[in-house]
Amino acid sequence: GMLRADSAGFVFRLIFLSGAALTTLFVLENPEVGQRGEFYILLLVSTLGMNLMAASADLIMLYLAVETTSIPLYVMAGFVTRDQKSVESGMKYLLFGAMTSAVMLYGFSLLYGFTGTTQIYEQAALLRTGELPVISVMVAALLVLAGFSFKISAVPFHFWAPDVYEGAPTPVAGFLSTASKAAGFIVLLRVLLGVFPDMLPYWSLTLGIMATASMFVGNFLALAQKNIKRMLAYSSIAQAGYILIGVAAGSQLGSTGATYYLMAYLVTNLAAFGVVAVVGSKLGSDEISAYAGLSRRSPGLALVMLAALLSLGGIPPFAGFIGKLLVLAAAVEVNLIWLALVGVINSIIALYYYLNVLKVIYVGRSEGDEQALSFDRTWTTALLICAVGVVVLGVIIAPWYGWSFGAAQTLIIH
Repeated sequence: GMLRADSAGFVFRLIFLSGAALTTLFVLENPEVGQRGEFYILLLVSTLGMNLMAASADLIMLYLAVETTSIPLYVMAGFVTRDQKSVESGMKYLLFGAMTSAVMLYGFSLLYGFTGTTQIYEQAALLRTGELPVISVMVAALLVLAGFSFKISAVPFHFWAPDVYEGAPTPVAGFLSTASKAAGFIVLLRVLLGVFPDMLPYWSLTLGIMATASMFVGNFLALAQKNIKRMLAYSSIAQAGYILIGVAAGSQLGSTGATYYLMAYLVTNLAAFGVVAVVGSKLGSDEISAYAGLSRRSPGLALVMLAALLSLGGIPPFAGFIGKLLVLAAAVEVNLIWLALVGVINSIIALYYYLNVLKVIYVGRSEGDEQALSFDRTWTTALLICAVGVVVLGVIIAPWYGWSFGAAQTLIIH
């Protein structure tokens, strides 16, 4: 009874495996990482941990899965030992991760103490009959939420993301921002809807406040960034806020929207980090100013970045638009009108810095911007898959929506 084979686990396993496969393609041509076999072992172990996280129906299995996912990620973030920033990012990620993991484990221990079982889907009924004070259960819920919030880099557990994304090898930063975030969201949905369904009004408000803080902090700090990896890190914090709107709704449409958003976010953010990996390796800089004239050096790369950034900004016909539409509709459905308005306002703020990068790419000029950028076939393949995914998820909606809806049903109905 430690693992649960349901639609939610299946859909999220596909997300993790797709993320790992695309990350492998991006890593292959990275001279510092791609030629070292141990990196691929770490990537496989971490992906295995995520698969177990998605299917966990028991707190002990869930904790072991979280650690199986996290420990290889700490090593991958600090993999380039000759680079001081990479080592620093690995150390910061390890220290903050260990702290929040301990907090989460304490929350698990309280839940076990209150119910006498570690089975997630039995705990709700036992909490209901146990006549425990609401405050005690709230404390346990908040401790568990703290651990999951670190995984999804939501405010106030976001502070590690910019430094780690900047210092880690670029394909690893892409994997962290997509597959790792998706793993955090599936366990957040499973535990909140499985263990605390009766406390929906309390955790819905808490998540609504966290979503608002994540969106404003992420977007406003992204405005000032000169380094594109730091900008994407703050954007990632804001994106966690948008997905949390769907989770805060606590409804079937909310879970459907969050799942669809994570599918769209996987291909969108991997496309963005893929372009950053190519440009960083060819030009030796991650500064936004280095992208001046990219449209003349490599029209294909510029087009992929255009699709990725407009998708992140929620512009149709790209994947991000449908994801945003679903989570905002879920908020309106359950009368969280204020949260939907905050989401719309933040989408407008975010467009400023996304369009600013596109202005540099298409309007900016630099010395030697007539020299074409050439890159390997594996990078071309990965970028093409991501770009096609961004368009397909924004145009052909029915099959992906069906998968997301099926996943949401199994999360809400036990």
